[in-house]
Amino acid sequence: MTTTAFITHRECWLHDMGSFHPECADRLAAINDRLIAAGLDLYLSFYDAPQATPEQIARAHPESYLEELKASVPEHGIRHLDPDTAMNPDTLKAALRSAGAGVLATDLVLKGEIENAFCAVRPPGHHAERSKAMGFCFLNNIAIAARHALEAHGLERVAIVDFDVHHGNGTEDIFRDDPRVLMASIFQHPFYPYSGADCTSSHMVNVPVPAGTRGDTFRQIVSDMWVPALRDHNPQMIFISAGFDGHYEDDMGSLGLVESDYVWATQQIKAVAEDCGHRNIVSILEGGYALSSLARSVVAHIKALADL
Repeated sequence: MTTTAFITHRECWLHDMGSFHPECADRLAAINDRLIAAGLDLYLSFYDAPQATPEQIARAHPESYLEELKASVPEHGIRHLDPDTAMNPDTLKAALRSAGAGVLATDLVLKGEIENAFCAVRPPGHHAERSKAMGFCFLNNIAIAARHALEAHGLERVAIVDFDVHHGNGTEDIFRDDPRVLMASIFQHPFYPYSGADCTSSHMVNVPVPAGTRGDTFRQIVSDMWVPALRDHNPQMIFISAGFDGHYEDDMGSLGLVESDYVWATQQIKAVAEDCGHRNIVSILEGGYALSSLARSVVAHIKALADL
């Protein structure tokens, strides 16, 4: 039996925000190519992502917001919702598949069909607030998946770990007042979206770091701050907002992480899950825009998830 699922959908490739936009379909192509070159495809279970349903989305976003997104889809061309975030005719289909991937991953893990899953999807999600698309994000994929675990599967406590170079403002917005969800994150600061450093919520372990921060500091933060908070929360499932734009080759940010840092962090998260009596982990792609380092980092992360 394979332990790790790889969930994606071809419709995630159709979302397009214009020529030269860093959040492009080439990101998924690079991951796919690297996965096959590494021979990992032999060790994973592959699934097509379903579309998230309105009921599943409504656990994280009000119904009026989804209607607003539907009304914003252009018949042709590209429509900007803000300077960074735009829709083409296929954007909503891609966003529904991206959110649906996390829901399916949650179902597969909690039904015991696999131990963990990686969702290779776009658009990403962690900047999407309850009622606002921003930062390349439309639906908050990780929030929809986490609420699915809580509401559809009856879990009492989950955790979200976010190591993207940018603060997951949308995830914080959705869970700020929900103590069932511990959010542990590291992000460059001051930096887009200029949030997270002043949060006082006891279940938000936000750790802002300055530009130039490297793996040794990252690992110290995980060991000293994330791991104790996660163990105290004792989550029944852990979700990973897996952004790889903190890699030193990625000029979207200015951190100095490398593949081995992501592998180490993944191993720490797996160890916490086992300490809490399970192996329930769902990882969803967020950022990562330098194609080579993105693909290498994702493959390294998946290898760690799958114990390869």
